[in-house]
Amino acid sequence: MLQFITNASSHDEIIAQVRKVIAGGCRWVQLRMKDSERNDIVAVARELKPICAEHECILVIDDHVDIAQELELDGVHLGKTDMPPMQARAILGGKPIIGVTANTFSDILSYSGMDIDYIGLGPFRFTSTKKNLSPILGLDGYRSIMQQCVAEGIFIPTVAIGGITEADIDDVMATGVSGIALSGAIVNAPDPTATTSAVIARLNDIVARRLQK
Repeated sequence: MLQFITNASSHDEIIAQVRKVIAGGCRWVQLRMKDSERNDIVAVARELKPICAEHECILVIDDHVDIAQELELDGVHLGKTDMPPMQARAILGGKPIIGVTANTFSDILSYSGMDIDYIGLGPFRFTSTKKNLSPILGLDGYRSIMQQCVAEGIFIPTVAIGGITEADIDDVMATGVSGIALSGAIVNAPDPTATTSAVIARLNDIVARRLQK
């Protein structure tokens, strides 16, 4: 699973980013516009919705449950200080995707039994795209947390996030996570579409090897 997280504030730049990653095969986009006005976020989300739908690409929005409901987006991603997941579920109903942020096994344990669809676990390393960064996990942190999840019988899909590069993919996936979220590694690449395609090919290969075991 590759989730692309938008990393721009301007309307046109975000649309261009999403078009490029979709062309590379990405089928999961998180619209993240932390410092933007609500009207600007709505305008971008409204334009992205048919683009994503045309390519059967999931579109979730960061934080804004009200916008997800208003525009009937595929779902929402909630940070640790955003709306509680079950409040969001009550508003959105049973079908939309709800993802949550976690930094520790205790965070994940607190979500166990809730009607959520995935966990964004991080950060892997320092990243300038996120303010108020939680403690860095690194490979050892991911490995420990995923082992604790297995021991407790918690199998919520978990996406690694935070400063991950293309070179990190094999090692990060080897910790047991379900997928990765990328932003800067794709946006800042010389050819974002080709990079997206290469990342997806690598992830598909890893998943195929897992299924063979």
